[in-house]
Amino acid sequence: MARADLLCELIKNGLIGDNVNFRKAAEAICAEERAKQHGVLADKIEELLKMSSRPTAKESTSPVIMKNGVNEQSLFWEKAPRKRLDRLVLPSNVIELCKGLIEEQTRADLLRSYGVEPRNKLLLIGPPGNGKTSLAEAIAESLMLPFLIVRYEGIVGAYLGETASRLSKLFEYVKTRKCVLFFDEFETLGKERGDVHETGEIKRVVSSLLLHIDSLPSYVVVIGATNHENLLDKAAWRRFQLKLDLPRPTRSNLEKWFSMFEKEKDFDFGIEPSTLAKRTLGYSYAEAEELALEIYRQYILQLPNASTKTISEKVLKLWSTQRKSIDTCSQEEADE
Repeated sequence: MARADLLCELIKNGLIGDNVNFRKAAEAICAEERAKQHGVLADKIEELLKMSSRPTAKESTSPVIMKNGVNEQSLFWEKAPRKRLDRLVLPSNVIELCKGLIEEQTRADLLRSYGVEPRNKLLLIGPPGNGKTSLAEAIAESLMLPFLIVRYEGIVGAYLGETASRLSKLFEYVKTRKCVLFFDEFETLGKERGDVHETGEIKRVVSSLLLHIDSLPSYVVVIGATNHENLLDKAAWRRFQLKLDLPRPTRSNLEKWFSMFEKEKDFDFGIEPSTLAKRTLGYSYAEAEELALEIYRQYILQLPNASTKTISEKVLKLWSTQRKSIDTCSQEEADE
């Protein structure tokens, strides 16, 4: 049996002739029934929806416009996931736990036959540039699901109640399809409600966000990422079934990453990956990638007379000088 709130939404929209939201409610019921392995009913609903795909007077093929001119597509970016889990260099426990979540989602039918739902809420913690977004995308790729990235500029409104309303629209939409919903910088919306500097509006937004996360069906995987876990509301922590720490890469991590880059590009830095790792220790994966790409770009531009070792040494020296300059400026600012 479909959830009572979805049935009520379906009936309400049918009575007032709101074809757009009527269809959304029907699609949500279809997705829920399929997740419960009620395939015959889900197929029938899908067939009926296809029969009635022609737009009516109140229905348009263009994006649905919400209050204040906001449409659903402004609330998130949809991306076809390309990152792969086996190409990420992360702690072994992180990879294993992610594989466990992926297996639960792919074998959800078995779990449900025993009355258990698969886990679908994951929080990624760690400094910037160390693989949180890449890992979220890789999970979506492994599950073969669309990757939806929340757009805060579309969510956060200037007027009272506007942000909570847009959040509701976002969650109403994601419930209608299997997907991975990603909140980068989750603390933007999930800040600690006890913070005396925050307004009542922000506290209401946090409460609304947590209620929406609670109500998500298990076929929607929600992933939050944060660089500032100390800012998160304590109740937000409890919403996530898995909490994974992604630290800065070790020397051996960087060595493995540079080796994988060489293999992927069929390219040789002219310097051993172990030496590169030693000289870039302290870099994030994002910084290591930008360094590797800079060397590769210079190599391409200097063909056919390119010397990879010379290029690598030159780029490494330049980057080292830049980092020292940045570190010095940062220290001076901290001392002031």
